[in-house]
This record gives sequence, C-alpha cells and structure tokens, in this order.
Amino acid sequence: MLFYSFFNTLIGHSVTVELKNDLTITGKLVSVDQFLNIKLNDISVLDHQKYPHMDSVKSCFIRGSVVRYVSLSKDLVDTALLQDATRREAQQPK
Repeated sequence: MLFYSFFNTLIGHSVTVELKNDLTITGKLVSVDQFLNIKLNDISVLDHQKYPHMDSVKSCFIRGSVVRYVSLSKDLVDTALLQDATRREAQQPK
C-alpha cells in the first residue's frame, strides 16, 4: 500500500512511464489504483518513429503489470518522508 499511497500524492503531476515493451509515455497522472494501474492524460510518446499510431492518442490506461519504470521529477519526491513510511510499514506486524 506504500506505493499506492505515494502515487496518489502525484495525481495531477507529469510522469514518464516505461513499459515492458520499451514504449515510453509521458503524461499527466489522472489516477492510480491498488494494482498500480495508471491512467494518464495529455500523453506523448518518446519514440514517434517507432510508434506512429500513438500520436493520435490523448489519454491512456496502463495495466500495472506491464510497467517497467515510472520516472518522476526529483522535486516531487520527499525522500525523507518516503524512508520513514517504509520503516513504519516494515515494522508493522504481519
């Protein structure tokens, strides 16, 4: 639940998502669910020559299981807060 809570704080900000098929999409994060499925608006594709069919797409839903990386702006991440939350979650009895 830590990553779900973290990504919910990023709604409305621009993120870059790299998929397992090497497609890289940048867009504004609209929503994320507990399975880390991601919805983006105002998307653009990094490699227009390789994926020309994606130029006409303005929003997309990305299944969490096909995500390789999510890149964020450095100023969006409060590392101290994230480290504290990780420690607290690790200390909770299971």
